[in-house]
Amino acid sequence: MKLAALFEQRQSVRRYQDRPVEEALLHQLVEAVRLAPSASNSQPWRLVLVTEPELREKVARATFSRLVSFNRFVLQAPVLVVMTLERPKLITQIGGRLKDRDFPLIDIGIAAEHLCLQAAELGLGSCMLGWFDEPRVKQLLRIPVRTRVGLMVALGYPPEGYPLRKKVRKSAAEIAAFNRY
Repeated sequence: MKLAALFEQRQSVRRYQDRPVEEALLHQLVEAVRLAPSASNSQPWRLVLVTEPELREKVARATFSRLVSFNRFVLQAPVLVVMTLERPKLITQIGGRLKDRDFPLIDIGIAAEHLCLQAAELGLGSCMLGWFDEPRVKQLLRIPVRTRVGLMVALGYPPEGYPLRKKVRKSAAEIAAFNRY
């Protein structure tokens, strides 16, 4: 698929078929993340692919509550990818402090988009999740105390005929300028 077509196709999917994702496809997603660029090639991430149904449901339930219910759709996703933030190389840490930039967060965003674009090419839907009960997720997945969960991605096959994004994107003129702000 052409990259421009992937940009058109890739969107946040919030409904999934009751169908498992093949392990071979999951390995392709891991490879896409493995190849993602990062500051000083630190690769400051680790993926936990949650596919075991009972554990997946518990992790999915950690993405919403009675008060905050917008992530309930995550219960339908047959795979949850939990992306942790790992310690970057020393040069990246120093550079981040000097430039007041959180390079690992930038890097994990790039890696997550690699995952989501690869998913779209494979016919899978995805939705990045930033809202979750991090202590609960860490406990369920035995993530070390000092390791942060950067984000999660719900993943699976969208239902047949899932509509392409409804919300109109800003125009190019609204998001870009040449030579001056």
